[in-house]
Amino acid sequence: MGLFLFLFPVWVDGNMNIPLGLISNAIAQWIHPFSNAILMICVGISAIFSWICTIWRPNWSRTNSLWNELFYVSHPYLFIRTIGAVITILVATQTGPDWLISEETGGSIIQLMGILIAWFLAASFLIPLLTEYGIMDFTGTLLRNILKPLFHLPGRAAIDLLASWVGNCNVGVVLTTKQYESGYYTDREAILIASCFSATSLPFCLVIAAIMGVDQYFIQLYFILSLVGTLSAMIMSRIWPLEGKWKDEYYPPVGRKVQEVHPVGISRSRWALHQAIKRAEKGPTFFQLVSNGIQLFLNIIFTLVPVTMCIGTLACCLSSYTPLFQWIALPFQWYFKLCGLKEYAAAAPGAVVGFVDMFIPAMICAGITSMKTRFVICILSLVQIIYMTEVGSIMLNSKLPITIMDLAIIFLEKTIIAIPMIVFFTDLFVKFQE
Repeated sequence: MGLFLFLFPVWVDGNMNIPLGLISNAIAQWIHPFSNAILMICVGISAIFSWICTIWRPNWSRTNSLWNELFYVSHPYLFIRTIGAVITILVATQTGPDWLISEETGGSIIQLMGILIAWFLAASFLIPLLTEYGIMDFTGTLLRNILKPLFHLPGRAAIDLLASWVGNCNVGVVLTTKQYESGYYTDREAILIASCFSATSLPFCLVIAAIMGVDQYFIQLYFILSLVGTLSAMIMSRIWPLEGKWKDEYYPPVGRKVQEVHPVGISRSRWALHQAIKRAEKGPTFFQLVSNGIQLFLNIIFTLVPVTMCIGTLACCLSSYTPLFQWIALPFQWYFKLCGLKEYAAAAPGAVVGFVDMFIPAMICAGITSMKTRFVICILSLVQIIYMTEVGSIMLNSKLPITIMDLAIIFLEKTIIAIPMIVFFTDLFVKFQE
């Protein structure tokens, strides 16, 4: 069931999707009329109870582990949650200044959050079908000798990598962080998977390609995206900070829970099946599944939503109303020129604003006349994937030992590595009709 929901391709109205995507889209349509009200309630509860539990620390909050996990935060995060609540209410009620509530800034983020809530509602209850009943243990035993030399990752990461790549990138990151917090990935492994193997789902890839006007080359685009994503991950796994900064240490409160030792005298496939059955026997019951899903969903909506509304909206404001990203993008003008791209000055900001949100490069570069340049920027925005409105916020909100500066460094490294590969494979596989 887990493989089917997360990885099985289905075609609806001529577009490819996965069952989880269809479920999430149905939920998104159902909650759309009152999604803004849901968001205001969530961020209001998050801000109010964070103040109560962090500043006053009443006994009932200290003795309840769930309340403590949801609402006891550091003072910087308390400030961010409060600002996020204020921004959400102003944008939802359209009472704030234009630079804050416009469709280019807060308006786009609040629409995005309505879609993400639907994805997370479905994924919170369905992720355990991939993680708790043996399939990751089975594939881990079979594929350990492949993934270890290629990406310096354990074999059990294979299903995680596929779910992150084929499904929704945010769901993939949540899947990875939950595996880390359960003792199945080390610091380095979890950060590598979350930052290098998450990709935008196929429907969103089609949307970005359509915005950029290159959707007629979608097959070549997705092939090059997959190729560059794989090769860049192989390189990134061997350079600092993904190699060297974080040690292979497991989440301290849990410790190591995975064993990938293959005993002598038994075939790999038989041992894989044994490990999978052993894991499935210990899997949660239906009621535990529901209880864990509720806790995961509450954790996401009370921690991720206000942080994303705050960081995402303010970052979009900087991108739309200040020259900050144009200044940062100056070195990429020379880099694009060196790679032989036309209209390199107009394309350069698209290389850096992807750190804010996936859609911004498409929006600011859609007017470029060179088809090849638009094609390269489209793939680049999809392979960068560490944007702060979604993936970055999830990683910062998790238990992973990572900072926003770490994310910025990884983002820049991946961008610098990916650009020449994208240009090379584009020249090799695509013939444009300008």
